[in-house]
Amino acid sequence: MPRPKQRTPALRDRVLRAALAILADEGAGALTTRKVAAAAATSIPAVYELFGDKAGLVREVYFEGFRRLGGRFDELDHTDDPRADLLAVIASYRSFVRENSVLAGVMFSRPFADLDPSAKELGATSTVRKFIVGHVRRCIEAGVLASDATDVAHVVLALAQGLALQEAAGWLGTSKASVNRRWMLAFNATLDGLREAQPDARQRLVRSSPLHPCAPR
Repeated sequence: MPRPKQRTPALRDRVLRAALAILADEGAGALTTRKVAAAAATSIPAVYELFGDKAGLVREVYFEGFRRLGGRFDELDHTDDPRADLLAVIASYRSFVRENSVLAGVMFSRPFADLDPSAKELGATSTVRKFIVGHVRRCIEAGVLASDATDVAHVVLALAQGLALQEAAGWLGTSKASVNRRWMLAFNATLDGLREAQPDARQRLVRSSPLHPCAPR
């Protein structure tokens, strides 16, 4: 009688859950194949067979983070107010980072030297980016914003990441009220400014900015 297959999808899911739990409880530095195998009640060779090597396991953790964030976004309501919907996306992103700070670090800061996703693999995370771009585009079509959708999506995500990092480190305020106020201040100011900008004015501002490579020195 053949031996039952040990390297099953169920075991793969158990190993991945163990890795995510270790990340959340002990940080990125504690993630080793030995510790993951022990937590999943399996062997190190089984982990290697399932994921190839530690880099493969970390890569799957990376993708799982984007799947979970995408799941959060899928739960959001779609209303007639595109700006409120965009702010709801940001609030969902913020809560995800607050609840999964180490996983978010793997997704956006890549603390592991052996995590180097290829261009094709990075494309697998594009669902989240496209979701944000889509919400920004709705705002532009409604006249709530006046800019390029991809440009604004990059700015919005970068601002959210920066604020989330500050909040996680305890640098954004000492009370919930002050932290919330600073999130709203940042996004209201950013979205209001992008609404008022006109295409020709934006081009003049970009060319005159010291950040522009052709700006006078």
